[in-house]
Amino acid sequence: MGETTLKELEDAIVQMDADITEGLAIKLLDSGTEAQVILKEALLPALDRVGTLFRDGDYFLPDVLMCVKAYDNSFKIILPKLKEGDYTSRGRVILGTVEGDIHEIGKNILFALLEGNGFDVLDMGVNVKADDFLAKAKEWSPDIIGMSSLLSTTMPAMKQVIDTFTKEGLRNNYKFIIGGAPVSQRFADEIGADGYGEDAQSGVELVKRLLAS
Repeated sequence: MGETTLKELEDAIVQMDADITEGLAIKLLDSGTEAQVILKEALLPALDRVGTLFRDGDYFLPDVLMCVKAYDNSFKIILPKLKEGDYTSRGRVILGTVEGDIHEIGKNILFALLEGNGFDVLDMGVNVKADDFLAKAKEWSPDIIGMSSLLSTTMPAMKQVIDTFTKEGLRNNYKFIIGGAPVSQRFADEIGADGYGEDAQSGVELVKRLLAS
């Protein structure tokens, strides 16, 4: 039953069926399926498929947003289970899509992977202003601040965030990482970021390296 329901949950997210994903996640947990298994074998593959459909032009932004809602309905069910037992936080990370940009599939995948790897992650959502990053950092004291952008026109907003922290004299209190289709390691170097993740998994490895350094 477990494998069938995992596939059913993955398909429901891809098919934007937000009404059933919460129930499927509960059903899997009740059957003894571990939260890590649900994350890795249903939720993350679903987001990968959605990202591919969007990249290839088969899904448009409204479709993606509905998929994200379906994903969120199931992720909120398994999240407490991911932190049970001998859970000890490996660090604190703030994530957000910069001002002017409302894309969040990549950010959401990184959020899920970091949570699954034992980090405390605060998702600030999309269209996040530089001053809002600063205010939340002061309030939440993260180790790392991750910024996402899918549009070349919003890339400068990443530099604005770092410049805002610099003006406040807080630049060296945090590590800054960036990700998204138009950005690169060269761009990260140009704006003074501490690292660049080519994809969500490399973003996780980057966070681990920065916190170990």
